Amino acid sequence: MTTTQELTRRPSPWDTGRYDAQFGYVSRLAGGVVELLAPQPGETVLDLGCGTGELAEVIRARGAAVVLVDSDPEMVVAASTRLQQAATLADGHDFRVTTPVDAVFSNAALHWMTRPDEVVRAVRAALRPGGRFVAEMGGARNVAGIIDALRRALAERGLAAGMRVPWYFPEPAEYAALLEANGFRVKLIEHFSRPTDLDDCPEGVVDWLRMFGSALTEHVPGADREDVLRRAGELAAPELLRDGRWYADYWRLRFVATAEGAGR
Repeated sequence: MTTTQELTRRPSPWDTGRYDAQFGYVSRLAGGVVELLAPQPGETVLDLGCGTGELAEVIRARGAAVVLVDSDPEMVVAASTRLQQAATLADGHDFRVTTPVDAVFSNAALHWMTRPDEVVRAVRAALRPGGRFVAEMGGARNVAGIIDALRRALAERGLAAGMRVPWYFPEPAEYAALLEANGFRVKLIEHFSRPTDLDDCPEGVVDWLRMFGSALTEHVPGADREDVLRRAGELAAPELLRDGRWYADYWRLRFVATAEGAGR
């Protein structure tokens, strides 16, 4: 179990101001999953990996109470400030609630939690019977072109073997089976390609890697890191730079599942 003290001591990889300015599409493109959640007045919805709180704000505007949970201290501060309510610093693998909630919602966060069985069990324990788990995350093949370009850039310097991919991008059948094995009934699961423009990122894939890919290059000597990122951008360009516009090769996994019986 990761303690709150351990989370607090970790250096944050996030620049929340730049996240909102350059990567606001993460929330903007989540309208469909909020509609699947369909929050109702009087409900309580836990936003797991709430980030800066933009979607929690939308959910609250629909009349639901929100519980804000994130594992990053900077995101917790940003969400607390945006919604003027306290967010909870907690690891998604083992968070707990004192009172079961009506729904757990998550957008673009579950793929950062690399022990998914523990996450699903924690979510089930947080839900009332009949409650729903509604989420969107990276699915199989997500950012495969970006990862491949960076791996090739590292290989040119003999550093590819040290690259650690920090994400869990499952196939839909794999994730559906995981949900069903932990007390959920899957109502909807879909896996789809969503190439996403990086219009607010002047350097395209290089900017994306600076924000999201720090774990991929943590083994690279600091003096070489920017050169590696720029070379990755050059290698990604034939696939991801089209008519002068950069794209991230996203594949999304979206699902709705309901909790059956008592939590485990």
